[in-house]
Amino acid sequence: MNGGTPDFADVTVIVPAWRAAKTIDRALDSIAAQTLKPRAVVVVDDGSPDDTFSKARAWRDRFNGIRLVVLRQDNAGPGAARNRALAEARTEFVAFLDADDEWLPEKLARSMACMKSGDYVLVAHDSVEVDGDRVMPIDCARRFRAAGATPYVGLYRRGFIDTATVLARTDVVRAAGGFDATLPNGQDFALWLAMLADPGARFLVFDEALSRYHRTPGSVMSHIDRRRRCCMAIARRHVFDLRRHPGLPLASLWFRTVAVHKEAFDAHRARNDMIAAMRTLLALPANLIAASAAYLFGRPPALRPHGE
Repeated sequence: MNGGTPDFADVTVIVPAWRAAKTIDRALDSIAAQTLKPRAVVVVDDGSPDDTFSKARAWRDRFNGIRLVVLRQDNAGPGAARNRALAEARTEFVAFLDADDEWLPEKLARSMACMKSGDYVLVAHDSVEVDGDRVMPIDCARRFRAAGATPYVGLYRRGFIDTATVLARTDVVRAAGGFDATLPNGQDFALWLAMLADPGARFLVFDEALSRYHRTPGSVMSHIDRRRRCCMAIARRHVFDLRRHPGLPLASLWFRTVAVHKEAFDAHRARNDMIAAMRTLLALPANLIAASAAYLFGRPPALRPHGE
C-alpha cells in the first residue's frame, strides 16, 4: 500500500463460472482481499441457468480499482470459458480461479515474488481440498521437489499443478494454444505440459498452501472414468515431448498409465463401487499395450491452437 492506495500486479485473473450463483461471491471476495491486487478480473459465465452473471456484475463497484469484465457465452465448458477470458487479458501474467474455489490473501503477493525470483514461465504452490467438514492438504511442492533435476518428467508422471495455484506468463499460455476445449477433463494439465515442454521453460512449485479447492458433487474431479480416459489421451499426446528431457519416455508413459488407473481404482473403491474398480483394474493391461503402440509406431501430434 502507498498512502492508502492499493498495490497492483500486472495480472489478469481468469474465472470460468457455471451454475456458480452460490459460490461466486466467495471466489470474487477472495480476489478483492488480496494484499497485492490484480489489475483485472475476467469472469466468463458459461451459459449458467441461474443468476451467476448478475451476481458477478454486482462486484463492479466493490473491487476497489480492479477492472472487472463479466462476459456470457453459450455453455461450452470450462476450457472454452477460460479461452474466452484469456482473449481479454492485456497483462503480462494471468492467474486462474474457478468460481467455486478461493484464494488466501497472500496468494498473489507470494506468487509474484516467486515469479520475479527467477526466470520462470509458471509458478504454482500447495493448496487444501475442502470436502464438507474435511480439510485435506494437497502437497504439490513435495512432488515437485521429488522430481529433482527432471521436473517436467515428474510433472508428466504425477500431475502436481493445481489450476487455482498457477501464475503464468500470458504470452506463453497463448503460444501453447490455450486450453483444449475438446477435452472434458484435464484441460489444465494438458496446457501445463504444452507450456513447459521446452527444456528451457523453467517453473516452480513452492510449499505454501494459498488456495482452497472446494469439492462439490458436480465438480469435474467427480467424473472418474471420464477423467481416466482424458488423462490417458493427454499422456499419449505429450509422451513425445519427453524425448527432449532426460530419461526413457516409454518408462514414464508406463508410470503415468499405471498412476491414472490406480487413481481411478482408488476413487471407485472409496465410493464402494467395486465393480467399477475391478473394471478399471482389468482395463490396465490393454491400455498399457495401446499407449505403448501409439508411442512406438505413432507420430507426434501437431500443436492445435485451442484458443482460436
